[in-house]
Amino acid sequence: MKTRRLIWMVWLGTSIVWSGFASAETLAGRTQPGDLHQTATGAASETVALEQLVREAEANNPAIAASKYNVEAKRSLVKPARTLPDPTIGFQHMGDIFPFGLQEGDPSSARTYSIQQEVPFPGKLGLKGKMAETEAAAEVSNREKTRRDVIADLKVTYFDYYLICQSIETVERDKQLLQNFSDIAQEKYRVGQGIQQDVFKAQVEISKLIEKRTVLEQKRSAAVSQINNLTYRTPGTPMGQPVRLQVPNLGYSLEQLNDLAQGAFPELQLKEREIERNRYAVDLARRNYFPDFMLGFTYYDRTVPEMYGLMLNAKVPLYFWRRQDHELAAARSTLNSSRSMRDNTAATVYAKLQENYSLARSAEKLVQLYDHDLIPQSRLALQSAMASYQVGRVDFLTVINGLLTLLENELKYHEVLSEFHKALARLEPYAGIQLTP
Repeated sequence: MKTRRLIWMVWLGTSIVWSGFASAETLAGRTQPGDLHQTATGAASETVALEQLVREAEANNPAIAASKYNVEAKRSLVKPARTLPDPTIGFQHMGDIFPFGLQEGDPSSARTYSIQQEVPFPGKLGLKGKMAETEAAAEVSNREKTRRDVIADLKVTYFDYYLICQSIETVERDKQLLQNFSDIAQEKYRVGQGIQQDVFKAQVEISKLIEKRTVLEQKRSAAVSQINNLTYRTPGTPMGQPVRLQVPNLGYSLEQLNDLAQGAFPELQLKEREIERNRYAVDLARRNYFPDFMLGFTYYDRTVPEMYGLMLNAKVPLYFWRRQDHELAAARSTLNSSRSMRDNTAATVYAKLQENYSLARSAEKLVQLYDHDLIPQSRLALQSAMASYQVGRVDFLTVINGLLTLLENELKYHEVLSEFHKALARLEPYAGIQLTP
């Protein structure tokens, strides 16, 4: 009777292993994204697509909203920069206080009404307006940089979230397999065909998987919190399961991505606008060697014939060697600094592109290796170990090791698949194109 029960338990364990292999096929990426909506707990509402989160972030993220307001603020400063300084108006009374009035017969007794207008040397206001325009254009580039950075951070977090969810699913499935193996080992021990050490070994490995599941749950909570933060959702908003990832084709060479980045990367555009702005600043510093003017008009209301006065003052840069020379030198240094910063940014862009492009290509190869070689091989090895264990040709430890190897390869598959998509997400802000599916 005990032998029959043992045979039944072994048969059940084998069946479960085979069903686990079917699940492994899904884990290895052979399920299309649409299939997940039909198989994963049922409803499409329980999955969350990356495109949906991106739309939410673009519409609600506070950093993106703040960058838009910054653009509006800079654009609002263009007209004031081109506008003359406010005029000065004046009133003066020269006469009696009590009673208030002019003194008869005194030509110096009068009420005067005046207006004065400061007029910068021709060209200065135009240069200030151009500087304000380039600052506004730079802010537009900064707004786009902020948007791309937020979306890239969101995608990277989403792909981490995918890895965590898939790891939890894999760990839970393999924990169930281990539990059934433990039951088999327990039954064999009861009928005298096994050793108690096998039971303890299975229980230890189950406890390790429980520990791994606990750590993954904590990471999942942190990832959900970060996604809610980037999309500006209410803290604690639950998150559905991520859509299963596929392996897109990276149809660009490193040189092509670099060419795209040199023309489209917002930070490079920002540096170019800063150079342009600083060129205008140098021109303005040169014009500061020329005087600004003060124009004035005065009307004298008197008891004797009225008078009119005209005024023209010039602010002479008399101490130019102490002021204007140093201001021009500072403007030139700032221009040279902005050029060097532009060159440094261009070099950094290529280095970042090369780093993430190399990561993407390496991860792409590893995905294929795990999908087509390592996972199928470890699956066959476990099947062989199970078959041999049933006839007593291998010990229980061999079966456990086979299952743990399969678990490790499945987890690594999802890890490299996640790393591949994360590398693509980090390339997107530079190239200005969508590489992730």
